[in-house]
Amino acid sequence: MRSILAVLLCATAVFAADAPRRAPGFALTDSNREIHDLYDYRGKPVILEFMQTTCPHCASFVSVLQKIQEKYGSRLQILAVVVPPDNTTTVGSFIKGHGISYPVLFDTGQATYSYVRSAKVEFPQVFIIDPNGMIYSHYEYSLLNRDIFDGNGLMNEIDRIMAGPKSTKK
Repeated sequence: MRSILAVLLCATAVFAADAPRRAPGFALTDSNREIHDLYDYRGKPVILEFMQTTCPHCASFVSVLQKIQEKYGSRLQILAVVVPPDNTTTVGSFIKGHGISYPVLFDTGQATYSYVRSAKVEFPQVFIIDPNGMIYSHYEYSLLNRDIFDGNGLMNEIDRIMAGPKSTKK
């Protein structure tokens, strides 16, 4: 009886770990002092990037996000989020230097933590949120998922969300 209970508890833990989760809400200001509330984008996919202006992978990822925005336009929302030590000066220079056309939001760490769930954050972190407000997938830059940050992998993920039923994958 104990072994059956142990197996059931382990199975429950495994399934719970892979369960989709609702994207944590936030309302953050951008570099133009406009407020962006995640709930305002319900009904379309959102690419949420946590980045720093000093991160070389974040800088190269800008062109990937720009291509995705050009392809999908208003059918998809891209939001980048920065945390200190980034500030209005560093972010303004980054936006201008890279020609960023999507909002870059300022966070003190609370929104970042609610997504990454770790005190130590490696950049970039990318979350794809489906039109129903569920986290569809999450990527942290590494050699294993470089295709996401080089563009083809991320474009394929977005194509799947746009083409198929609004189901959640994790």
